[in-house]
Amino acid sequence: MHKQMYSLPPAWEDAVIKWVEWLISGGAPATTIRTRRSHVRGVARKLGSDSPATVTADDIVHVTAHQDWSKDHRRGLKSSLIKFFDWAIRVGIATTNPAIDLPKVSESRPRPRPVPDNMWAQLIVNADPRELMAARLADEVGMRRDEVAKCHTSDVLESFDGYELVVHGKGGKQRTVPITDKLAKDILRGPGGHTYGLGRRGYLFPGAVDGHISAHYVGKLVGDLLPTGWTMHKLRHRFATRMYRACGRDIMIVCRLLGHSNVATTQRYLATSNEDLRAAVNALANAA
Repeated sequence: MHKQMYSLPPAWEDAVIKWVEWLISGGAPATTIRTRRSHVRGVARKLGSDSPATVTADDIVHVTAHQDWSKDHRRGLKSSLIKFFDWAIRVGIATTNPAIDLPKVSESRPRPRPVPDNMWAQLIVNADPRELMAARLADEVGMRRDEVAKCHTSDVLESFDGYELVVHGKGGKQRTVPITDKLAKDILRGPGGHTYGLGRRGYLFPGAVDGHISAHYVGKLVGDLLPTGWTMHKLRHRFATRMYRACGRDIMIVCRLLGHSNVATTQRYLATSNEDLRAAVNALANAA
C-alpha cells in the first residue's frame, strides 16, 4: 500500500485501517482497495469531522459540490462511501449510512479513443523489443496493463483449434482467449526473446513485484511511446474497436475477449465511424 501524505483524526484513521483489512480479507483486488481507500480518506480530510459517526449526507454534499470532479469519479466516490458506511454500521462505528442519500450521478457519455493506425505504426518504429512485446499484448489481445505485467510463458496453451492464452484479469479472474501462432511463439521465447540473457521461461517481463514488473511500469513503458494525452489503455480501445468490426459487430464476442462482465462496459470501448453509420443505413434500405 502507498504511504499516506496526510493524517486523519484518530477515529477516522482507525476506521479506514480496519475497513481496508476487511477488504483484504475478502480478497478485493489491490487496485480496488487503493482506489476505495483514497476515496474515503479524501472525503474524510475535506469533511473536517472527528469521526465517521457524526457525518451526515448534507456534510458530504457540501464537500462534493465544491469539487471539479468528473461524473465517473463522483460515481466511484459514492460507491466507495456507501460500502464504507455499510461496513461501519455492521461493526458499530456508525448507525446510519449518509452516502445512501447522496444524489444519483448519471453515467458520462462513452468516449472511446482507439489508437489510430498511423500512431500504431509510429509506435512500432520507436519501440524496443520489450516495449513492442508489451504493446502487442494490448493491441492483439486487448490486455490491460496489469494483465500484461503478469503474462507468463506457461500461460500459452495449445488446443485442438490452435494456441490460447490464459489472461490473469481483475479480481483474480482468469479468461482464456485465442491468439495467433506468431504471438504464441513470441511469448514462448520468454523474456530472452526481447532482452538478451533473460532466459526462455517465466514471466515475460521479470521484475520485483512477485517476480514481474508492476502494472504502472508497463503502462509507462508503452504510454511513453504514444503522443501526449494517449495511454496504453487506448490500445485496448483499439483492439475492441477493430475486433468488433472484424467479427461482424458481435458485441458479445468482444465482451468475452475483453473480460467484461456486461456489454454496457464494452460499449464504452467501441468507436463508431461514419462508415459504421452508413453501413447501418444501407442495411436498413436493403432490407426494405
